[in-house]
Amino acid sequence: MSRRRFLTLLGAALALPPRLSAAQQPAQIRRIGMLIGYAENDPETQARLAAFRQGLDHLGWREGRNVHIDYRFAPASPDQAQLFAKELVALRPDVLVGNSTPATAALLNVTRTIPVVFVGVSDPVGSGFVTSIARPGSSSTGFTNFEPSLTGKWLELLKEIAPGIARAAVIFNPKTAPGGGSFFLDPFESIARSLAVKPIAASVNDAAEIESAVTGVAQESGGSLIVMPDAFTTVHRQLIILLAARHGLPAIYPYRYQAVEGGLMSYGVDTVDLLRRAAPYVDRILKGEKPADLPVQAPIKFEFVVNLRTAKVLGLGVPPTLIARADEVIE
Repeated sequence: MSRRRFLTLLGAALALPPRLSAAQQPAQIRRIGMLIGYAENDPETQARLAAFRQGLDHLGWREGRNVHIDYRFAPASPDQAQLFAKELVALRPDVLVGNSTPATAALLNVTRTIPVVFVGVSDPVGSGFVTSIARPGSSSTGFTNFEPSLTGKWLELLKEIAPGIARAAVIFNPKTAPGGGSFFLDPFESIARSLAVKPIAASVNDAAEIESAVTGVAQESGGSLIVMPDAFTTVHRQLIILLAARHGLPAIYPYRYQAVEGGLMSYGVDTVDLLRRAAPYVDRILKGEKPADLPVQAPIKFEFVVNLRTAKVLGLGVPPTLIARADEVIE
């Protein structure tokens, strides 16, 4: 090839737009599907999602830049959750996140190949989500929120603030509660009897049944309520809080925001922290790790909240020792 011909070809090549190298290629956008078992407009739901997004952002996953998140909300509705689970799987996400037992069950009913990270599930082994806590051995892993022994703690706290209680009704929806309610009810019944308290299983399916159950507990003196951690009771928490106050019933709830909204007391896991902790698991899965090799994580942050305003309305004196142990006191 002549020198002139070579220079002509070289000049033409240099005039062409450069090809992007592998490092210069636009970042691949990964896809996350989230099925939430609570209402979208609930401030608590939004706080959880914000914490999850912040956790991802800290790890370099920025929504709209290198990750896209599809959200679906099925507040305490297993049928709706099943429908939305199919929609999310059809979008072919890289990983799915289920927040609540019904939401996770719906996702795993549709797929056992797409990785699933569950958040706020009490009994993942009993629910069939994983083989074991230490080695999930399946396409899912995640974060639990409660152990059945906490029913004893809830009852002890009720007895401390209201020593005269003789009956305790546990409110739950068998369609959405872990194990149909048995996960918490089984240990609760023996603990209640040891404390000379009659255990009552208040199974409810809608708002009318909630009102009927609470009214029934209030018909005799010495009644009290324990609100089971359950997507249904969370969605209907304001009604339960209102009815407990109307009938003068001491009640304890599993989450801080329920006491902030007017419940007498709450003791349970920080739900916002759970979603924040879920982000690193999603990150690890997006980077190639398998859920089967990621152990299920237990909660590490619990909150005890006492609402003195509600105690005053109920005519209850709160022992100073109880106030001293509280993480937050609402006055």
